[in-house]
Amino acid sequence: MSKILYFDCFAGASGDMVLGALLDAGLPLAELEAALGSLMIQGYRLSADRVLRAGLSATKFRLHEPGGHGHPHTHADAREGHRSLAEIVALIGKSSLPADGRERATALFRRLAEVEAGIHQMPVDQVHLHEVGALDSIIDIVGAVFGLQWFAADRIVSSPLNVGGGMVRSAHGVFPVPAPATLRLLEGVPVYSSGVQMETVTPTGALLVAGHAAAFGPMPPMRVDRVGYGAGDRDLPGTPNVLRVIVGHDDDGESHAERVVVLECEIDDMNPQIYGVLLETLYAAGALEVFYTAVQMKKNRPGTLLTVVAPPGLREALTGIVFRETTTIGLRYQELLRACLDREIVVVETPVGQVRFKIARRGGEVLNASPEFEDCARIAGERSLPVKQVLSLAVEAYGQTRRG
Repeated sequence: MSKILYFDCFAGASGDMVLGALLDAGLPLAELEAALGSLMIQGYRLSADRVLRAGLSATKFRLHEPGGHGHPHTHADAREGHRSLAEIVALIGKSSLPADGRERATALFRRLAEVEAGIHQMPVDQVHLHEVGALDSIIDIVGAVFGLQWFAADRIVSSPLNVGGGMVRSAHGVFPVPAPATLRLLEGVPVYSSGVQMETVTPTGALLVAGHAAAFGPMPPMRVDRVGYGAGDRDLPGTPNVLRVIVGHDDDGESHAERVVVLECEIDDMNPQIYGVLLETLYAAGALEVFYTAVQMKKNRPGTLLTVVAPPGLREALTGIVFRETTTIGLRYQELLRACLDREIVVVETPVGQVRFKIARRGGEVLNASPEFEDCARIAGERSLPVKQVLSLAVEAYGQTRRG
């Protein structure tokens, strides 16, 4: 029997909403306070209050700083100044969190620094984390890492994220929703907008959900044990501004099975240049896998079999893309179960630079660890090295990290 934790992000996600939902689902506030107290940041206190959001009872997590009250999380907020990545990593390193918790929290902040560096075209070590370098966001991220470890779920899954709409003010100006950092953090993650004109997914929320979820889609089959609702700051009419966390277990140990839809069609009369555009369009719309297979068709003509694997809820949208972008006049589909290993991205220091590794686990056991080829290719180009040499150095560095 395996434990599953599901993020239901129908109204988005933020750091305080994640912590509120985890507290509502059973995480003891006293244990969270003890874990965060080890960061040795003085003068703040935490609270968890019951509030109503569109008539639904939820837990509102609040951070109270000296001389103030529990405050909302906004992009323009800079009460604690702008901390660098090194300062945040030092704070985490001195904490009493478990070793794997410190590694996870550090990896999340490194990921954020890489995103900010890419957006602002500066080296990672010169990035000062504006909104997410403030005390409230440090508390949210480190606290959520601790809370998710407390639940000890064998698998974490998330729904597609409702990102909202409109404009948001940040330390750099006014930007469309999702904010640039949020959008980069959600690369490869299925998102949508319900039309509400507000930022429903913050950079902190995107970092936590994308950094922990092994899969995205509908709620997997499970027996529900606990449900928690974490409140956002606004009380919106009609839709509860909450993040729902569902904790449960499967009966047969198949926690890695998820339902998908498979779309297929054969094509033999299309300009081959279109296939590349089609693949990118389908992935951008939320497809999990897209691939082509050479087939022999009627009248001895060579053709191409298009196969698309996606969450069942995207079947109609992806069908429309296939009909619009290709010359096929029909396709077939079926719903299947697929088994996946739990996956996460970790950053490994190598003699030639940082390389992200995709780690695949089952039941907590690491079964595969692969360096991201794009990172290795980039480093190879920057240092005039063969890519195979950088790959070898990365694998060796990961092995040393595991042994150490």
